Amino acid sequence: MNTIHIGLIIIAIILLYVAFAYNRIVILKNYVKEAFSTMDVYLKKRWDLVPNLVETVKGYSEYEQETLSKVTELRTKNYSGLSDSEKIDLNTELGGALSKLLAVAENYPDLKANEQFAKLMDQLNQIENDIANSRKYYNGSVRELNTFIEIFPSNIIAAIFSITKEKMFEIEANERENVKVDF
Repeated sequence: MNTIHIGLIIIAIILLYVAFAYNRIVILKNYVKEAFSTMDVYLKKRWDLVPNLVETVKGYSEYEQETLSKVTELRTKNYSGLSDSEKIDLNTELGGALSKLLAVAENYPDLKANEQFAKLMDQLNQIENDIANSRKYYNGSVRELNTFIEIFPSNIIAAIFSITKEKMFEIEANERENVKVDF
């Protein structure tokens, strides 16, 4: 074989790899979008449940205005107008505020016995389980995409097409700690 044939074969192999890598990135990005859409349904359900939960707790908890205000403030943002990254950040913050709100509710036996509160808590627990499961799937999809676009030589293809890493849905460090409630 002469050098022209060898050169053409090498160029063909490179072009085939570029096509493969680009298509793989597109597939992985679509998995991430699908995983986020699934998780977003549950995040929106929780988002819609929060005002009812706050109103129920408000009637029993006159001393916890700061916690209630934080949850209410987070909830006043326009959810549908947020980017995926902003939704992740906001829901991470909302999750922390909700855990504080629920810790406060533990100190009010009448509230825990309230039927409306019990129903809301059951709904919230189910939604939180659904969010946890969908977050696992989302983070797994993001991990696959991020790994593929970071390894050589697919990182070159990702750079050429300006494809960047996606953000994981993680909890904040302060959420890993037990909530301390002082009165």
